[in-house]
Amino acid sequence: MNKLWLIIQREYLTRVTKKSFIIATLITPLAMGIFFVVVGFIMSYEGGEELNIGVVDEAGVLRGKSFGDDNTTFFTTLKIPLEEAKAAAVRGDYDGILAIPPIAKMEIKKYTTYYYSDGSLGLDKRMVIQKRLRNHYRDFKIEELELDKEKMESVDVEIAFQPEPLKEDGEKESSMGAYVKAGIGGALSFVMYMAVFIYGMMVMRSVSEEKVSRIVEVMISSVKPFQLMLGKIIGVGAVGLTQVTVWAILLPLISLMVSFFIPVPDTGVDPAQMAAAGVDQEDIIYQFTLAMNELGELNWLMIAPMFLIFFLGGYFLYASMFAAVGSAVGEDTGESQSLTIPITIPIIIAFYIMFVAIRAPHSTLAIWASIFPLFSPIVMPARLAFDPPFWQVALSVILLIGTVIFFVWLSGRIYRVGILMYGKKASFKELAKWVFYSSK
Repeated sequence: MNKLWLIIQREYLTRVTKKSFIIATLITPLAMGIFFVVVGFIMSYEGGEELNIGVVDEAGVLRGKSFGDDNTTFFTTLKIPLEEAKAAAVRGDYDGILAIPPIAKMEIKKYTTYYYSDGSLGLDKRMVIQKRLRNHYRDFKIEELELDKEKMESVDVEIAFQPEPLKEDGEKESSMGAYVKAGIGGALSFVMYMAVFIYGMMVMRSVSEEKVSRIVEVMISSVKPFQLMLGKIIGVGAVGLTQVTVWAILLPLISLMVSFFIPVPDTGVDPAQMAAAGVDQEDIIYQFTLAMNELGELNWLMIAPMFLIFFLGGYFLYASMFAAVGSAVGEDTGESQSLTIPITIPIIIAFYIMFVAIRAPHSTLAIWASIFPLFSPIVMPARLAFDPPFWQVALSVILLIGTVIFFVWLSGRIYRVGILMYGKKASFKELAKWVFYSSK
């Protein structure tokens, strides 16, 4: 046990005290914060080329109304024929001409308008123009058909979906609850997915490097191969937990700081206009508060420890297999690519099943995938926020622990032979033989 502890200390301290580890641990959350600040500035950017567009309303859709300007696009209603307007655009008076042709029948639901210009109209500006045209056409048809505009607007209905329990004392879920749970489940599964790959590959590279450099030959003289492999897995896993813990502390702090730097886009519309357009600022604040309340009401006393169990179980499961592959490859590290394919396939499949588990957490696929040991470390965290039945979580944990013990034993059998095997290319058939080699 003392030798195992020394190996764990060595693996942990040699990595944690490296400048590269300290820099990566501290810089990664900061880099993510800078990334989101830059993305926020890019998404809020409203610059670009200013356009002056002439509008020829042959159908009379606008009825003397302004088409509606924004920060970079300005519309001028022209009282001249289309050909004269196009000639004015050729002279440079306008950047383009928007033509609204006459409407043949009011019953037609699809109308075509034309934009004449030598330049390309951006997708965002095109969508804005189409939306405004749709509103103008709608108002025009309401007036032409002599319909009551207030009654027509009352036909538009916005549906809110509110889940309710069957029993009076049942737990009530808000309409925001499903979105919050899906977000938490997806985040936990993604962390697990990245951890398995990053730290599993770290174990494999460490084993392979020590084998190639012959350092392992000196270490094997003092400790058993299984102790060496287990100590390496635990040590690297502790490094991973340290890094994840630091990120869990720094990321919320940096996210809070980032929120002060990301600019709020200027829509150019005052609150009264927003209310008239059906945008309720108080409702936005209410939905945000609702999401925060749902986040606080999640069963974290169950989610946090269960996630830790699945994190450790998934890491030990796949890290042991990566360690076995690392012990089998020689100086040609390219050999590991073919040997790691059977390991990575279940991880990738589980990652895609995770999306199904978020959309339908109680579906047959999500349930059995969260119980199957090779998938459960990634799929079950996606379901934890949705309060899966206790028997499913318990069965998943029991099977995962049993599978971890089996694969650690199996990998240890391969490791003890492969770590001292040189000059022989490993294959799956060869690895199977190593499992049954006698230790005598």
